[in-house]
Amino acid sequence: MKKFLYKTGLSTVLSALVLMAGTSSAVRAEDTIKVGILHSLSGTMAISETTLKDTMLMLIAEQNKKGGLLGKKLEPVVVDPASNWPLFAEKARELITKEKVASIFGCWTSVSRKSVLPVIEELNGILFYPVQYEGEESSKNVFYTGAAPNQQAIPAINYLMNDIKVERWVLAGTDYVYPRTTNKILEAYLKSKGVDAKDIMINYTPFGHSDWQSIVADIKKFGSAGKKTAVVSTINGDANIPFYKELGNQGISAEDIPVIAFSVGEEELSGMDTKPLVGHMAAWNYFMSEDTTKNAAFIKQWHAFTKDTKRVTNDPMEAHYIGFNMWIKAVEKAGTTDSDAVQKAMIGIKFPNLTGGMAQMLPNHHLSKPVLIGEIQEDGQFFTVWQTNTLVKGDAWSDYLAESKPIIADWTAPISCGNYNTTTKKCSGQNY
Repeated sequence: MKKFLYKTGLSTVLSALVLMAGTSSAVRAEDTIKVGILHSLSGTMAISETTLKDTMLMLIAEQNKKGGLLGKKLEPVVVDPASNWPLFAEKARELITKEKVASIFGCWTSVSRKSVLPVIEELNGILFYPVQYEGEESSKNVFYTGAAPNQQAIPAINYLMNDIKVERWVLAGTDYVYPRTTNKILEAYLKSKGVDAKDIMINYTPFGHSDWQSIVADIKKFGSAGKKTAVVSTINGDANIPFYKELGNQGISAEDIPVIAFSVGEEELSGMDTKPLVGHMAAWNYFMSEDTTKNAAFIKQWHAFTKDTKRVTNDPMEAHYIGFNMWIKAVEKAGTTDSDAVQKAMIGIKFPNLTGGMAQMLPNHHLSKPVLIGEIQEDGQFFTVWQTNTLVKGDAWSDYLAESKPIIADWTAPISCGNYNTTTKKCSGQNY
């Protein structure tokens, strides 16, 4: 009898200890607000995404110095989806269900975002996506802080057509959703401007492609028809290094056939010999070389955080900077990290662009942004040769695709839909 009582008493004590430990753990978890960081730290996209992980760590550390958020410290939770698109979805699910993050900042390629999208929507999470993309999407669970096509691709075409007098077009991209959809929009736009189909060459290569000799030779031949030719590049990741190297090997300069890139910024150039690339271009919403007080302060903060004055800044970093600070303001406005409350509070939030003007979160979950076109310099920086006079509002659905023209995204009442057909007056997808 005494043995039974002893065992029962011990069991009760152990149960109480387990309960106390669980309670203590729960209390500790509640002391912080977790922020998910979902960027590839290995694989073909690590060249671009590692810096974005570092950017988020800097922003979180800075916010914690200011006192955190809602009286709690922010806790970064970093995972590595390793440039593996299905793994992005698994890691996103882990961040929301296991780590209980309040929001996720991540992805680069559209295929990674598309992989994460159903998970984010199913679990009602929040994703801040910081990279230019192809549009044709608006989710109540995603805030697109990078450029839509009308904030990068279309202005780039207009610049080449009007200022450089380009008549033949090479649309070269990595073989996935962003380049294919963007080039579909650009092909339709070029044809609407009177460009003949024979003056448009389209080429796709896999991620990590390294053998560019024959493709660059084809581009060189295409550009020898007596018409000014340009390459519009949606090549992503480390494939850019051998691509630009091969241009130099075959003697193709910016004067001969200029390249304007949508996924090559200061970070990608930092690993290249940029002397042969001088004069080639990129279209972004931010360049490190922009001379503003806010940009100078951001660069100084970055160098102090990394303890490396050679580290560069770039457009997706600015997108995270804006998105993160908007999220802070939205959480403070809502008084909670609850997804539904923050999603609604986000619309209308304003925060300064580093290059000037005030970014605003629009009802379609896109931002208002300036558009800049820069030429590559020997030091790996860009010299801005053209920019918009005003901020451009991001358009989720292209006006140049027949199926998209009547579609709008508006996450405010009474529409509250990401793909509302203005002709049929119906929402054909997710809504509130």
